[in-house]
Amino acid sequence: MKVTVYSTHSCPWCVRVKDFLNENKVQFTEVYVDDDRAKATHMIEISGQTGVPVTDIDGQIVVGFDKANLVKLLKLKKPA
Repeated sequence: MKVTVYSTHSCPWCVRVKDFLNENKVQFTEVYVDDDRAKATHMIEISGQTGVPVTDIDGQIVVGFDKANLVKLLKLKKPA
């Protein structure tokens, strides 16, 4: 499973998503869109959103910290 979190350095909801993934031992790649305009553009193209966090789970996009959707897409049995 490939998981990518698009975030910025100052986003508290991004921290919550990353903490949730770490607590559930989900490996992910972190992309700071405030450091890379090309990656920011890619995030907007795949999500239709300019805000963060955006989480890409094998091509399925989750906008914001949507715990229920993260649990479902990651197939977590007992989320932390």
